[in-house]
Amino acid sequence: MNKLLRFAWALPVVLAACKGSTTNGDGLTAFNADSLAANIKILASDSFLGRKPFTEGETRTVNFLENKFKEMGLEPGNGNSYTQDVPMVNITTNAAPAMQVTAAKGGFSLKGFDDYVIWTNKTDSLIKLNNAELIFAGYGVVAPEYNWNDYAGLDVKGKVVLVLVNDPGFAAGDSALFKGRTMTYYGRWTYKFEEAARQGAAGCLIVHNTEGASYPFSVVQNNWNTSRLRLDNRGKTEHLSDVIGWVSSDAAKKLLAAAGKDSSLLAAADKPGFKPMPLGLKLTTSMQVKAEYNQSHNVLAKITGSKHPDEYIIYTAHWDHLGVDRPDKNSDSIFNGALDNASATAGLFELARAFKSLPEKPERTIVFLSVTAEEQGLWGSAWYAENPVYPLNKTLANINMDGLNWYGKTKDVIVVGEGQSELEDILKEEAEKTGRYISYETHPEAGHYYRSDHFNFAKVGVPAMFANSGIDVIGKDKAYGKKMEEEYNDKNYHQPSDEYTSTWNLEGAIDDLQLLFKVTRRLDAAEAFPKWKQGSEFRAIREKSMNK
Repeated sequence: MNKLLRFAWALPVVLAACKGSTTNGDGLTAFNADSLAANIKILASDSFLGRKPFTEGETRTVNFLENKFKEMGLEPGNGNSYTQDVPMVNITTNAAPAMQVTAAKGGFSLKGFDDYVIWTNKTDSLIKLNNAELIFAGYGVVAPEYNWNDYAGLDVKGKVVLVLVNDPGFAAGDSALFKGRTMTYYGRWTYKFEEAARQGAAGCLIVHNTEGASYPFSVVQNNWNTSRLRLDNRGKTEHLSDVIGWVSSDAAKKLLAAAGKDSSLLAAADKPGFKPMPLGLKLTTSMQVKAEYNQSHNVLAKITGSKHPDEYIIYTAHWDHLGVDRPDKNSDSIFNGALDNASATAGLFELARAFKSLPEKPERTIVFLSVTAEEQGLWGSAWYAENPVYPLNKTLANINMDGLNWYGKTKDVIVVGEGQSELEDILKEEAEKTGRYISYETHPEAGHYYRSDHFNFAKVGVPAMFANSGIDVIGKDKAYGKKMEEEYNDKNYHQPSDEYTSTWNLEGAIDDLQLLFKVTRRLDAAEAFPKWKQGSEFRAIREKSMNK
């Protein structure tokens, strides 16, 4: 076993003695709310056209990031380049306006956009469902460790599966099922599409539920007849369904009623031993597809370590957003993505300036990685994880940022993914030194640990932490912070209204950035690499890679 793994990371005395502690304030004064705001405003301005990959918005964004890193005196992060090419395909769909449903007692139509939203990951010019049988497959989960298989004894080849969002334990409120109200990766829509494809299904439709998905159906509707990016899979064996997407809860009720069923069927899927069943319905629809192959770009810069230059700590924040699409009620068609994620991209600059201000260079190499296509499925970080610039077994940790605090200083900072790695312990200790505390995500059912770029680092074993904005706002009660969070999700998340305004208070964001800086200083000076905790699904992957 690698000697670094034998070090007792959990010993608080040893941790407290790490010489990387920043109690003397080194680097902390470099953080500045005004410069953070200035860079957010630039990245979220209309001139950046919503920062969608494969558009002029990408070109402007990548140029800005590269020039900014150069101006700050950071080294290129990929050899002599500040970019990493990410080969992708842009798939634009034009779906038929309706889906015909054939039932024993007569047929009816569902209306595209209003009742359902579909797309495809395939590049065939024409995709069809022609009287494809509809099967209700519960949650669409195959999870041996939970003794759960919604596809047991079921042949779905050439058929469409109707599945529920989230995990079985969520709707049942049963902590004995999966992780209860806390979503696992099996609850993510991406997993459900992947599993349906592995089972040979021609299509997969997820029944939308606002609480279970953590966002309204209007967010899903942004995918109607638009373009989506994914990694270029030419030359690889990959299972893909023809049609994937969502149906509204009202449309699901229509389908169940046509099948002579009601919501009790959905409730039955929460119980162990549930058996999937055909609904006696057939679906017919089509979509035209246009595929464009091109390259997007991750942007990365570094500060080479003075003592262990071949060991790395990586900050990540995705630079992309949704581009220009159909206008909202205010005739605004640019999805500026100010909070999501111009804020954290600008945060990378603050962190870099803090490290550059230190009188001595960090001991390990600090990497600032701004990835592409997070909004399309975490593709930029997925490509990096598959094609790492720096060896994964030499990468101590990934610290990911996705949306900074915009409503003022908080007493708490939220850890997304409770109990995953020792990074959480270091964050807790550093927070307590400044009179703050860590709390945990208020909506664990949303599965945020599986919804941002740190997840791709976790999947290849690198300890990865996602610390989010707190809700215990100083001078307010927790209800205020929760209200701010919920109002953003309800009104601005993935909408053109996600714009920077003068009402933003970024002092809390600066506090959080300083805290992440302190965590990294601890990692930089520590004798050992951090580890995944016992029970983490990523622990075995890391231990295997470290023994190579």
